[in-house]
Amino acid sequence: MSAPAALVGSIIRLDPAIDALIPRDAVIEKLAGGFSFTEGPVWIKEGCLVFSDIPENTMYKWTRAGELTVFRKPSGFDGTDAPKGAFIGSNGLTLDPQGRITLCEHGNRRVTRLEPDGSLTVLASEWQGKRLNSPNDAVYKSDGALYFTDPPYGLVKQDHDPAKELDFNGVFRLKDGVLTLLHKDMTRPNGLAFTPDEKYLYVANSDVKRKIWNRFPVLAGGTLGEGSVFADVTHLTEPGAPDGMKTDQQGNLFCTGPGGTHVFTPEARRIGVIVTPEIPANLHWGDDDARTLYITARTGLYRIRLSTTGIRP
Repeated sequence: MSAPAALVGSIIRLDPAIDALIPRDAVIEKLAGGFSFTEGPVWIKEGCLVFSDIPENTMYKWTRAGELTVFRKPSGFDGTDAPKGAFIGSNGLTLDPQGRITLCEHGNRRVTRLEPDGSLTVLASEWQGKRLNSPNDAVYKSDGALYFTDPPYGLVKQDHDPAKELDFNGVFRLKDGVLTLLHKDMTRPNGLAFTPDEKYLYVANSDVKRKIWNRFPVLAGGTLGEGSVFADVTHLTEPGAPDGMKTDQQGNLFCTGPGGTHVFTPEARRIGVIVTPEIPANLHWGDDDARTLYITARTGLYRIRLSTTGIRP
């Protein structure tokens, strides 16, 4: 699947402010292809990228030398009876404060932590006695609390699947073993990211009927206040919907969505779009200086070198 990097895509510059984040000579590179549906990239402490291929139930590792290997399989479903093409593998990946990978497992419908010896620790699998839907994306706050979203994408019929036990798609917080439901009124909660000062949490809604990013104030106890719409791109007709997102140290947001990866200022001004040949799903800051943005987009893995420094675990 790996191949020499090819220059692809384009950059739409909507505002002169984008030039401070994306150099004029920046290029988009395709690093690897041939996957089924890539997601959840995370730059791990060993200095390489790990990402998910959800339908293939596999996590891959990509090194800066261009080497691609299977990192973990199965990655999100331990059974043998999944329907063909079902989204059963791991989705979002992140690192806890100790540098251990946290996985959102679609097929197993749980959030787990990968231990140094290769074993898994289950962090969350149910809410009030009912199984989670299919945890999708996750982020840690500096106090060690884990925030994650739980839409129904891992269920074949999604909201109408008979296996769905919760009657909502929630945003959760896990702290000291206690799982708290923070919000349940978004139709498709997906990617999420904190502002640099952690005073707000952004949550993407990947519903093609309402393509928005919400912003919630983070209260003193770690719960969320009343949210508001940060940005709305429902009017855009390009393929895709709000999905994964990351912030840089200045608070700018890089959000996958319709037509590419959209760049917003902290004031919600959309200043540019990174257009990959395939619809992007998620992204992560990589390399030693956290200035390279790695993008998972359907069957491929891409990257672009930026001028800004990202926030990563």
